[in-house]
Amino acid sequence: MAVRAVRGAVQLERDEAGHMDEQVGALLTEILERNGLAADDLISIWFTATPDLHSDFPAAAARKLGIVDVPLICAQELDIEGAMPRVVRVLAHIESDRPRAGIAHVYLGAAAALRKDIAQ
Repeated sequence: MAVRAVRGAVQLERDEAGHMDEQVGALLTEILERNGLAADDLISIWFTATPDLHSDFPAAAARKLGIVDVPLICAQELDIEGAMPRVVRVLAHIESDRPRAGIAHVYLGAAAALRKDIAQ
C-alpha cells in the first residue's frame, strides 16, 4: 500500500460555523467517495483557510463526520491580494493502492478555478 496525497478545496458563501461544517463536510465526503476511501485509509489531513474565515476550525467538520483518530491540523493561507476569498483547502495523506495518476482531487463549486489542471 502506498502513501498518496489528495488535494481539495471549497469556497464558502459566508463565514459561519454551521456553513463551514456543511461545506467542509461535503468536501471531505466527496474526497473519500471519489477515491474509494474509508476513514481508516487516512493518515493525516492539513486544512488551510483564507484569512477572512475565522468562525470555526475546518477540522471540526472532520470530527463531526466521525474522523476522530486521524491527526488533523489547521493553518491560515497567505493573504495574497486578489486571491479567491473564503476558501478552505485540504491536503489529505492517505494509504491507497491507486497510482498517483488515479487519485481524484476534489475542488467543489467556484474552487474548481483554483486548480484547473487537477480539479476533476
